[in-house]
Amino acid sequence: MSWSIDKSKELYSVQQWGLDYFNINDDGEVVVNLMDEAGETIPVSLSKIVKDQDERGRPVPLLIRFRDLLTRRIDSLNQAFIHAMGTSSYQGSYRGVYPIKVNQQQQVIQEICDFGEKYHYGLEAGSKPELLVALAHIKDPEALLICNGYKDQEFIDLALKASKTGINIILVVEMPGEVDAILDRAEALNIKPSLGVRFRLSAKSEGYWAESGGDRSTFGLNATQLIDAVDRLKERDALQYLNLFHYHQGSQLPNIRVIREACLEAVRVYVNLVQEGAPMGILDLGGGLAIDYDGSHTDYISSCNYGLNEYATDLVEIVQNACDSASIPHPTLVTESGRAVVAHYSVLTFNILDVTSFAERNKPEAPEEDDHEMLKSLWEIQERISSVNAHTLQECYNDTLFYRDQIRALFNSGVISLRARAHGEKIYWYTITKIAENLHQLKEVPEALASLEENLISFYYANFSVFQSLPDHWAINQLFPIMPLQRLGEEPTEKAILADITCDCDGKVDQFIDVKGVKKHLSVHKRAPLENYLIGAFLVGAYQETLGDLHNLLGDPHVVSVGIENGEVVYTNEVEGDTVADVLSYVEYDPKTIEKQFLTTAEKAVQNSKITAKERRDLMDTFRATLNGYTYYENT
Repeated sequence: MSWSIDKSKELYSVQQWGLDYFNINDDGEVVVNLMDEAGETIPVSLSKIVKDQDERGRPVPLLIRFRDLLTRRIDSLNQAFIHAMGTSSYQGSYRGVYPIKVNQQQQVIQEICDFGEKYHYGLEAGSKPELLVALAHIKDPEALLICNGYKDQEFIDLALKASKTGINIILVVEMPGEVDAILDRAEALNIKPSLGVRFRLSAKSEGYWAESGGDRSTFGLNATQLIDAVDRLKERDALQYLNLFHYHQGSQLPNIRVIREACLEAVRVYVNLVQEGAPMGILDLGGGLAIDYDGSHTDYISSCNYGLNEYATDLVEIVQNACDSASIPHPTLVTESGRAVVAHYSVLTFNILDVTSFAERNKPEAPEEDDHEMLKSLWEIQERISSVNAHTLQECYNDTLFYRDQIRALFNSGVISLRARAHGEKIYWYTITKIAENLHQLKEVPEALASLEENLISFYYANFSVFQSLPDHWAINQLFPIMPLQRLGEEPTEKAILADITCDCDGKVDQFIDVKGVKKHLSVHKRAPLENYLIGAFLVGAYQETLGDLHNLLGDPHVVSVGIENGEVVYTNEVEGDTVADVLSYVEYDPKTIEKQFLTTAEKAVQNSKITAKERRDLMDTFRATLNGYTYYENT
């Protein structure tokens, strides 16, 4: 049966993890579905975006941002809570808060504040730089600015003073000592603070960040410390300032059950704080709202077994029932959803520079009469692979390994030439490929042959840095949807691992999404010589831009925002990627000094008649062009 677009959609699960945002068009290209001013959906080809930007001087790797997807994620989250509250007659309201740490880029924060204003969407700051960003962007007095993290006097003073401007700032007590620290500064400045407390839940968490919750979690007060904090507030006649209760269960929580359990414990604590005499009014349910990276809709760590509507409905129901039972008002519900808001927003695109294939499907030439007997014996094995049964394939495999090793030993002893060894290697890979291609016909694959196909996986060398652009894959094996951007009407017959250009053995992507678990290869097409074969890594808007490092001094890629205006694709907020000079300055080099130092070397070469004066000029022109060029591979 011939290949089809639908088979590609199924293979890459694009309609599962991509929701209604990403799809494949009839030309076999991945498209993003953007909305125009009238709400009409317009599919835009990602490969066309890459081509357009290349023509404008911004080649891959290219990070593409979609403002439309960000606004639709904010809209979906808020509408889920509005609907849940309306259906159950919940008397409180919902306030979304975006944690700046998830993606601190100015464009992201600006767009969240702009679009989120109609929902009074707020920000969460956990450091002094983040507090400054939040203060500069929040204009809505009904939006919350929640201050978490360690707070020195400078942090506290700025937050307290800024609250007098009308910004709704809440200082959250993370550690026992912060109660007096905040109250002392508030008294000194004669400013009434708005306070919150962060509680360390006993409820367990799940996923990569399971240790963010539970008794041993890093931040927050335990039950004893919380009561001590309440008593201290009472002693200082400051319980009246306690308005918010906060907990954080972790990030990317795949199972709705653990979310429900944590919420139940939290609302019980909230009710008790009200009964202690605190005014409260805000219940901050923290982050943890997951996205379905692999499209499986399960409780696997890269997925989630719930959707936005179920998430909102469950939380509203739990809080409402607990508050009704205690006869206290329904609080304003806050979630600090970061990943679920910005992940879809960005797509990393890059091209394949070269390929190393181990599978050999072209039959090699037969050995000559005067070739070594070991080479001839190796050749004879591939001719025996005709009857398909486990015993025959196992025997052929064993013999192939034996003769290959013998040929290598003969080369090391100086008996045969490098050319003869290369001929033997080609016969070996052809035979191994032939054996692997017959394994699927066996009812039961012998253990020794089970990993044979993995050994034939090709390396596709990709023009990007894992450490810079997909750091969570390297650090914690986070899975991201990755797929070719074009030729999806053709069957992808090759299996590949993506190796980046950092010259580091860890610089690779060797785990890929699969609805049945994790695949050790990406299905790709056979790359034609000089073909600009494009790959996209999706759902990278959360954390990846923030956590990236300068391994091999590969810097930030080019960035462009794509939208629709008057039915046409428009490019805005184009940001140039780091130049070589940029990244050198990040690690304490002065580009001008480096140029002068090398100029001295070049001039000495002229004086010693190693190069001419004209060659020195050409060399320095090349040096300066490289200094001001892109850190990634460029086609010139």
